[in-house]
Amino acid sequence: MGSTGNPVRVDVERLGQQQGQGGDSLPQNGGGGGGGGGPPKPTFDANEVSTLLVVATLITALSYQLGTNIPGGYWQDDNGHVAGDPIMRDKHRRRYWLFMAGSWAAFGTSMLLTLGLLTGVPAKSRLVRYAFLVAYSSLVLTFVTSQPRTSLAMDLAIWGALMAVLTVFTKYLRVDTLPSWVRSLCPPPASCCCSCS
Repeated sequence: MGSTGNPVRVDVERLGQQQGQGGDSLPQNGGGGGGGGGPPKPTFDANEVSTLLVVATLITALSYQLGTNIPGGYWQDDNGHVAGDPIMRDKHRRRYWLFMAGSWAAFGTSMLLTLGLLTGVPAKSRLVRYAFLVAYSSLVLTFVTSQPRTSLAMDLAIWGALMAVLTVFTKYLRVDTLPSWVRSLCPPPASCCCSCS
């Protein structure tokens, strides 16, 4: 009984010591509970295919809903327009086409992302990274475009800025390079010892 409980306790104690020593450093984790391959490098590439598939499916579902439920609704009668046509298209034509372009881009690239992941494209590939960037940022484009009181130039500027930020975050930023005050906002799950084997 004493021999089965000790390895987990030793790992938890070692984890606490490592956190106390480095201050700003993340705990060492060799990946499987075996000892030592250096600190993990948590990047976009470290995501599992199943996680990215869930995200891609959610983006596909959201963009499908956006494409079928146009903001403003549809004309109900044929009085000067055709019943069933989108009101947004008749009243705000440029905003409508920008909204639809964002919706189509999100839907198409999330489908490409899903297909790529299902056929074995590695999560760290450029196809997966860029498809994720376009799909995710296009959802934001459809959101800002659906707001009637903003200028289209501002909508496009927000979309471009978000693309730039996402590009930097998914390519260059790692959790272990963040300042300690940012990491303290979401500490690693150090108290969970049930995953150690």
